[in-house]
Amino acid sequence: MSRIHHLPLHVEFGDCDPAGIVWFPNFFRWFDAGSRRFFVACGVPTWKELEKTTGIIGTPLVDTQARFVRPASYGDEIVVETSIPEWRTKSFVMKHRILRGEELLCECNEVRVFAQRTGADPHAIRAVPIPEDIRALCG
Repeated sequence: MSRIHHLPLHVEFGDCDPAGIVWFPNFFRWFDAGSRRFFVACGVPTWKELEKTTGIIGTPLVDTQARFVRPASYGDEIVVETSIPEWRTKSFVMKHRILRGEELLCECNEVRVFAQRTGADPHAIRAVPIPEDIRALCG
């Protein structure tokens, strides 16, 4: 079974659209926060530290799919549940579920890679094999 990290959040007024429900891009912002917090909880160094020692600059997203089940609103206490159910050679699947209590609001599967810069172009990156030490920390 995959390790699960829980990130509690409070929905603020500014997270909502004029209808009073969470504007959908905020879910993706919370998924991304859940992703980084997952790695921190597992003991993975910050991306800045990792870049200095391994050249890895982070885990960019290469594919995503979300399913919105119920809306969230101003004042809600929610939790982002994050896990890695699948490791591949150069990519991995990160699963997020946003819950209000026991009620599922949204779920998302992301495919991410560990990336390093390539050459002189600061925007050019490439996927690298997943470091075994990081995989072991997150297992």
